[in-house]
Amino acid sequence: MAHLLRGKQAGVSNDLSQGLGPDLFVLDHIRNYGLNSKVTQVAYDPVQSLIAVGTSESKYGPGQIYLFGQKRVEVVLPLPNRASVKILQFCAEKLLCVDSKNDLSVFSLESRKLLNAHSPPAKITALHSDPTIDYALLGTQHGDVFAYDLDRETLTPFKIPNLWREKYPRSRPTSVVTLSLHPRDIGSLLIGYNAGAVIYSFKQNKALQFLNYVLPKGAPGGDSDPSSIFKEREPPLTQAVWHPTGTFVLTGHEDSSIVIWDPKDGRIVQARTVQDTNVNKPGPGSFSPGAVEGSFALKSPIFKIAWCANQDPDDTAILIAGGQPSNISAKSLTLLELGRTPVYATSSWQVLSNHFEDPKRQRILPCPPGTEVVDLFLIPRSSPHYAGCHDPLAIIALLASGELITLSFPSGMPITPTNQLHLSMTLVHPYINYANLSPVERTRWLGMTEKRQHGPGFLNGGAAAIHPLKRFEHRNVVQTAHADGTVRLWDAGHADEIENQALLQVDVARAVGRQENVQVTRTSFAGAASELSVGLQSGEIAVFRWNVNNHPGQEFPPGENTPQALTNIIGRSEGALKEGLLPFTLLNEGNGPVTALKHSDVGFVAAGFEGGSLAIIDLRGPAIIYRNSIQDFIKSDKRGSFRRSSNTAPSKPEWPTCIEFSVMTLEDDDYSSILVHVGTNLGHLATFKLLPEASGRYSVKLAGVCSLDDKIINMCPMYADTGRPAHASQAAVAGLRNGSRINGVLLAVTASGARLFRPATNKGAHKTFDQFLCDSATMVRYEELGYALLGLYGDGCARAYSLPALKEIGSVKVSDLLDIRRFSEAVITSTGDIFGWKGPAEMVLINVFGTGVQFDRTQDMLLNPELLIPPRPTISNIQWISGTQYVTPADMDLLIGGPDRPLSKRALAQSRAEADQQRRATARTSLNASSSQHPSYPTTTSQANAANEGWGAWATRTFNERTEKLNAVGDSMDNLQQNSAGWAEDVNKFVGKQKRGLVLGAVKGRFGF
Repeated sequence: MAHLLRGKQAGVSNDLSQGLGPDLFVLDHIRNYGLNSKVTQVAYDPVQSLIAVGTSESKYGPGQIYLFGQKRVEVVLPLPNRASVKILQFCAEKLLCVDSKNDLSVFSLESRKLLNAHSPPAKITALHSDPTIDYALLGTQHGDVFAYDLDRETLTPFKIPNLWREKYPRSRPTSVVTLSLHPRDIGSLLIGYNAGAVIYSFKQNKALQFLNYVLPKGAPGGDSDPSSIFKEREPPLTQAVWHPTGTFVLTGHEDSSIVIWDPKDGRIVQARTVQDTNVNKPGPGSFSPGAVEGSFALKSPIFKIAWCANQDPDDTAILIAGGQPSNISAKSLTLLELGRTPVYATSSWQVLSNHFEDPKRQRILPCPPGTEVVDLFLIPRSSPHYAGCHDPLAIIALLASGELITLSFPSGMPITPTNQLHLSMTLVHPYINYANLSPVERTRWLGMTEKRQHGPGFLNGGAAAIHPLKRFEHRNVVQTAHADGTVRLWDAGHADEIENQALLQVDVARAVGRQENVQVTRTSFAGAASELSVGLQSGEIAVFRWNVNNHPGQEFPPGENTPQALTNIIGRSEGALKEGLLPFTLLNEGNGPVTALKHSDVGFVAAGFEGGSLAIIDLRGPAIIYRNSIQDFIKSDKRGSFRRSSNTAPSKPEWPTCIEFSVMTLEDDDYSSILVHVGTNLGHLATFKLLPEASGRYSVKLAGVCSLDDKIINMCPMYADTGRPAHASQAAVAGLRNGSRINGVLLAVTASGARLFRPATNKGAHKTFDQFLCDSATMVRYEELGYALLGLYGDGCARAYSLPALKEIGSVKVSDLLDIRRFSEAVITSTGDIFGWKGPAEMVLINVFGTGVQFDRTQDMLLNPELLIPPRPTISNIQWISGTQYVTPADMDLLIGGPDRPLSKRALAQSRAEADQQRRATARTSLNASSSQHPSYPTTTSQANAANEGWGAWATRTFNERTEKLNAVGDSMDNLQQNSAGWAEDVNKFVGKQKRGLVLGAVKGRFGF
């Protein structure tokens, strides 16, 4: 009876939800986009072309590790305990992580699972690994260094004690800050303690040099405090890195000092800051004045230093994060381009010192104002060696806020993350502050691929899992607005194969003509027209249209925006964009932030402002065809009272909250027309008609106003007979020429209820939400079974109500996946998808008409076994002649693992591959020999023996062959020694004979013989 009564009131005769039941409402978790918390670490693997991002623990979830590859390849690895990621490193086919709970976690890139988690006996403060060895070196808070065997998944007996405490027993408690193996001599380790640095030799098992930075009295150092120069001090160490060839060592300190050392004798080659040089020698120095006269500005410590190299490892540059005065708003990165390093053996001490004192060029790599870089990560082209600093092409900088910025190397030009980094990384590049979703017809979206100039891609690894083909003809196109005024568009999919995975980018800041105060509050995308409207906090509406840039590579001055009128902004296109969404027109209303925005598929844009005004733009001009205040067309409710009051209550401010275009017939008309429905925060709903004029323009006429009980959050026009949407589509507007009439109704949803009526002023059927308020709602359809009203409510559930009876059909709890405090910002699509927020930079796509599917975040492939790690650089011939002992990675197994350590899995695999290759070569030789003797009867005895050989027999035979080869090498060396001794004896005899002949010849010549 309810549907009959309410249907008669609303003018809907059919039950539009007849086929829907509570058993259909099952939640599907389709996908997560973004990062769940603040970024703490970033790592890059140039061999596999993968990037890893670690996050911190927060109220939005535990710390996680995100692995990103090409396009949409993504794998999420949870930590063994609820903790934050502190250190993250790639090591061959493994990923190493140290978290805030002091656990060392080893993950496999091949299986995408946790291999082992180990808790060392002391707190880990530094981690270092090398892809050519099976060990991870762990520096601890007590100053000890341990070695963890990645192959045997256990801690080795190897231990380096606190060398600094042994040398300086009275020093303050020291902990390990950094660890770094020599870039060419793997047998040398640079240990950075917070008091100084030590160069340790694995071969000699002792410290070779102690690098202690002591500032004498009168030396300015890097301190900002002028009073500190009158005492001797030892600034704590924050960084210690090798020169790319190991010729020098660089240490960074808390007082912003940068010290270059000679590792052979431990002398200081140059001590400087970002601005000054020779700061370790007594002198006046320079200090940054503070905001008040007589004060000074503190300098930030050296957060991170990277000693980079070009293709030639001797052509270097030093990249510095930190070391700048705190009163500077833009704390940029500093790049000291040193050029080619002087030859150490033939250069004087002054030449070496001048090389670091006067760099070839000093660049300032700009960062966003008001931000500070706390860490930086280089993107090398191909080599994982040289501490990941060999021939970098880009820099990823981590800001104190947890955001990321990408800069080119060495120019420092900003790199847009669009189609360069993974989609989830763009949500923190910079932070996202608004998101919307619009359905776009599939073929239209496939043709929207922008042509933009960009550098070489560096995320090319991994392979996406196979997904089913398209489920719907319309794609879920998301628009995300970021803090820098950038809007990006991308397809969120329907848990199916995403055919167009590329992102579109719109530069709103350039379109409005300024870089600051560009905060987006609303977006609306008309997929059928390929147009986008963006509303700002400052009150502007910028319209973008798909077009071709007539001036690619050129950017012109923006000019002024005309207030209260439209401004042509076609000339404000990005120079790098050849084809895409280009600026078209701009409305500078200046009446408060944009609170409602709708861009129709038929060339009209309607916008509401917080100041209470409404504007409608016809893009065919473009021209403003309507501008008025809400108070002018909405009559306030007048209620009589027996008690008269002398004080009149002030009217509450009112502004539009939602706008919708439709095509239908109004209650008193005999024709259909384009309608604009405007809902306000006080519950008023106004309907306007867009009528064509003889001049070709459109006029706007108010059709009526009705009052609802609360803030209007959405309006859904529909056909009264079938329930399908009655939006102002291009096909519906084209049908108006033929006189088509659409019997339509409007479903208006408020926070406390819903009303289904025939516009403009019919009361219709009403439903009140008694227990919980509604935050977001729309009309959805499940296959061919029917339509329903689906909304998100304050108890954390999504509920569906039948049409037109408005009775509850079913509900499902979604608060476990969505943030209930941001339900009002969630978007519900007509297919039952809900796109909402889970955290500040993480969004979730779910579906209420599902089968209970849980999103598998480890289904994509990461490791490509065919990609081989390049060999590690070795010492030069000059270093070998000068006495440097060459230590191989195989020697490190003996020095760290000990003589009793069995061969690693990697060594066994390599031995088996070599033995298999040898067996094949032997079988081939035997086969050829047998075939030559008996051409008609080839033998396969050797192949059969090799196939039936067991592991023990194979190991015994391999050991015997290795022993025979070593004996043969020893005999050869003995023969070489004997031959060398005989050759030296023959040379001595020949030289002696020549000397005697010379003396006798001189005597004979003197006496005339």
